[in-house]
Amino acid sequence: MGFFNFSKYNDMEKAMLDMYSQMLSMRGIPSSEAKKLTEDMLDQAIEESKKDGTYNLPQNLGDIIFGDVGTDNLTIKKIAESIRQKLPYKKEEGVRDQDVRWWWNLNDIERRMMLKQDDAARMTLILHELENSTEPSKEKAFDTATIKVRKFHPIYGDPKDTAHTKGEDRPLPYELKDRINIYIEKRAKESSGNYKAEIEKATTFNALVRKEIRAGKL
Repeated sequence: MGFFNFSKYNDMEKAMLDMYSQMLSMRGIPSSEAKKLTEDMLDQAIEESKKDGTYNLPQNLGDIIFGDVGTDNLTIKKIAESIRQKLPYKKEEGVRDQDVRWWWNLNDIERRMMLKQDDAARMTLILHELENSTEPSKEKAFDTATIKVRKFHPIYGDPKDTAHTKGEDRPLPYELKDRINIYIEKRAKESSGNYKAEIEKATTFNALVRKEIRAGKL
């Protein structure tokens, strides 16, 4: 126990296994537990990727989308075209060509692991809020915890998805993730309380992101 089963992973997956387990350890999770959690996440990501038929997507899919690189693979052509058709409304959300290239030039497992890390961080906050909740019911406690998560964490997905949120609170395009991470890191270093005040004022973190994009600050 405590050792990775490296034999079932390729070199890129081994590197991610090591990187994400270290990240969890830095958050105070015991090393053995961090390794187990990371391996479980990676196994899920690989299983889902293979099931969705995206495990072997090329790592230059972003370049293929823009026609900079060609491909004879009909499946990849269809996937690239499907993504291309969604770009107009994503660009209305502030997505730039370089954002598209960054996201779609990642390995599919890298994309999935990033999102799983986000899910884990949100779940940690939800559990913390539930443990310290003074709400009269579990349902109310969960609703309150979810509101707080959306207040402090960007939520990604299809901006057209209004099942849970509407307007400015809708999911943000995945392609914005790198820019948003850079923005968060930069704002978190500010000594003033402006960033925290802006978060508190916004209905959700997604709403704050959209405001900052319109203002040209993100």
